[in-house]
Amino acid sequence: MAATIKIKLISSPIGSPEKHKKIVRAIGLHKINQVVEKPDTPSFRGMAVKVPHLLKIVTE
Repeated sequence: MAATIKIKLISSPIGSPEKHKKIVRAIGLHKINQVVEKPDTPSFRGMAVKVPHLLKIVTE
């Protein structure tokens, strides 16, 4: 079983630079408090690190 991470949108990307909005959309997030499960790869980790004010990596 491949490792996965859960990424949650904690703040709206409205008013953020277009680059940040594209990162949020590329991860697959559309609504606040939405959680998506993605493979734990350096690319997804890197995207989450680029916008820490909008996203949170959820641990349960």
